[in-house]
Amino acid sequence: MFGSLDISTSALVAQRVRMEAISANVAGSNAITNEQGEYDPFRRRIPVFAQGDGHGGPGVHVAEILQQPAFKPVFEPQNPFADANGYVYYPDINPATEQINALEASRAYEANITAAEATKAMIRSSLQLLA
Repeated sequence: MFGSLDISTSALVAQRVRMEAISANVAGSNAITNEQGEYDPFRRRIPVFAQGDGHGGPGVHVAEILQQPAFKPVFEPQNPFADANGYVYYPDINPATEQINALEASRAYEANITAAEATKAMIRSSLQLLA
């Protein structure tokens, strides 16, 4: 019975990490410099889920967070970071896609909360029957 709570908990953590990656993507969608001010366009983060909780138990965990190397060229010859052809490479992040991903992560989080609440209710009922 407690294993199902562990599964829901691991899924909640995984969805939280997914939402953090989505938030970082939205925040960095126009960033072309790093913290030191050097030209280093932001790379979109993509969390990859894997089976298990990461410690040999049931559930799900984030196995890794990939960084998408895709950029969109924008013609800005006056920009100091422009290449020889006058293009500056910005992160290829679509706000609509990120919004849909955030909605999906939010719904998955809610579903796992509901599953955890149902498990708690079953445990509570079982304990009442034993008492």
